[in-house]
Amino acid sequence: MCCGNRLIEISRISACRRRHAKGGGSEVAKKNKPAAGHGAATAAVQLLIAAGVEFSEHPYEHDPRSDSYGLEAAQALGLDAEQVFKTLVVQADAGRDHGLVVGVVPVNKQLDLKAIAAAVGAKKVAMAPVPLVERTTGYVVGGVSPLGQKRLLRTVIDDSAEGFEKVFVSGGRRGFDLGLDPHDLRRLTEGSFAAISR
Repeated sequence: MCCGNRLIEISRISACRRRHAKGGGSEVAKKNKPAAGHGAATAAVQLLIAAGVEFSEHPYEHDPRSDSYGLEAAQALGLDAEQVFKTLVVQADAGRDHGLVVGVVPVNKQLDLKAIAAAVGAKKVAMAPVPLVERTTGYVVGGVSPLGQKRLLRTVIDDSAEGFEKVFVSGGRRGFDLGLDPHDLRRLTEGSFAAISR
């Protein structure tokens, strides 16, 4: 992935409007337990179970030829692009964890680097190198969840997520989302909401 219009798309979050609150966009959603046939529970799933929050699982078939994980998720789950969020990792000029900060924005928008820098009190930020992101989070690109990271990174979620009752975050591997209340997402990531997309 490159910078600019094709930011490092680490993971994606899709949000379901109130009209989709029951079941979201997937027929295979299952609440509060790992989906059968999808291997061992990821760190993200384990965190949600331990926290005792309600969540649902939404696996889909990942196409390795896809160059946009977020748009692929939106299409596979039958959601509008504005309902699907992607997670991008940036590196601030200073700070803990090599200055890494997670920004979560809709897939049809771009991360506003100036806005996220202001949100975390940094002078400037740039897209973080993929190897550093994978080493720090414990996930691979395209399957990085904001939940259950190896090291909990500072997280800023675009405030448009607050307009939905349920959001879907990467479950920790490509082709696998987890649905939960956006305020549970904020709490479990120890994150914040801010206007960081354009």
